[in-house]
Amino acid sequence: MRISIITITYNSAKTLRDTLESVAYQDYGDIEHIVVDGGSSDDTLAIVQQYPHIEKCLVGRDKGIYDALNKGINAATGDYIGILHSDDFYADDAVISRVVRHLQRTQTDALYADLDYVYHYDVNVVVRAWRSGNFDRHKFYFGWMPPHPTFFLKKSVYEQLGGYSLELKSAADYELMLRVLFKYDTSVAYLPSVIIKMRTGGMSNRNIQNRIKANLEDRKAWTMNGLEPYFFTSWLKPFSKLRQFVLRYFFYRLLTWRSRYNQKRGKLLIPEHQLQAFPSKVVFIGDAANQSQNTKNNNLVSVSEAQ
Repeated sequence: MRISIITITYNSAKTLRDTLESVAYQDYGDIEHIVVDGGSSDDTLAIVQQYPHIEKCLVGRDKGIYDALNKGINAATGDYIGILHSDDFYADDAVISRVVRHLQRTQTDALYADLDYVYHYDVNVVVRAWRSGNFDRHKFYFGWMPPHPTFFLKKSVYEQLGGYSLELKSAADYELMLRVLFKYDTSVAYLPSVIIKMRTGGMSNRNIQNRIKANLEDRKAWTMNGLEPYFFTSWLKPFSKLRQFVLRYFFYRLLTWRSRYNQKRGKLLIPEHQLQAFPSKVVFIGDAANQSQNTKNNNLVSVSEAQ
């Protein structure tokens, strides 16, 4: 079983190594890692080139994170596709092995698992513990959803039901899972295991204003699929997160005047002597193809050259 993992980047140099190394050190062999970059101006692409396990890197302007995810999905060749954002990382080196074993055992088209939110400057501090629980499609009515970063879906289902909607700015992941799991009742398995460590600061939960906008988009996710939620569905969604917060985080913040990011995580876990020339081609798409002519790195090629 081949697993494709898509990572979206844009000026992600500060946290990207954790993400890439967590994939590079997976003990499962058949992984296709695809990076889709929106035209970073920092050291993101230089970091990507240090990790030879990456098979594809698409570089070019996009219409946002969901458009970039769709590009990655279209480029993927795996049986199942998972998402790993550029400031998240896998909880351990056996995550994909556990995912594959569970998919083989359950023979389902989709899978989700558990997730820990960690403090941005100290990833050893758990802020929220998201424990999903067994699947019941009716829980969507009460604000439930699986953790999107833990979601794996068959490539064939994406081809049949479509990818992420570009009509939504912050709830396209919710809409996708609502469409796939609720509307079309796709078979899904729950893996009761923490597989993702996610840094705090998601776009849809930073402040009250964003939460109100997200609630409006959550409702639109239902109506655009011809579905009617309960009047309280979108408001129960943020309240369902309250029990996920870990009390020790607040004690940690009281006792720590200033938390700094652990600099040791910035070091390469892959020994220098094992770093080889980047074997994959970085494919520039759109406007970025013209910019690639100015690069000095022969591994960076325009889309016409790649073809």
